[in-house]
Amino acid sequence: MINSQIFNNLSNKIKEIVSSSPLADMEKNINALIQGAFTKMELVSREEFDVQAEVLRNTREKLSLLEEKLAELEAQLKQKQ
Repeated sequence: MINSQIFNNLSNKIKEIVSSSPLADMEKNINALIQGAFTKMELVSREEFDVQAEVLRNTREKLSLLEEKLAELEAQLKQKQ
């Protein structure tokens, strides 16, 4: 994932260029354009990514436990037959 600091640096550089030119009004439009592009890219924050990664880890752990339990139950069933 792309670091948000890179976006901030890019935005700051654009602001510097725009503020030193007669196109100072373009700053808002450029920021809106960049934000719109990032929204369309459907990026997620690092925090959201970390939360989803933790959910996935927990789900995998539960699945592993359930698979072990199922194997035990199947073994018990075979012994009874």
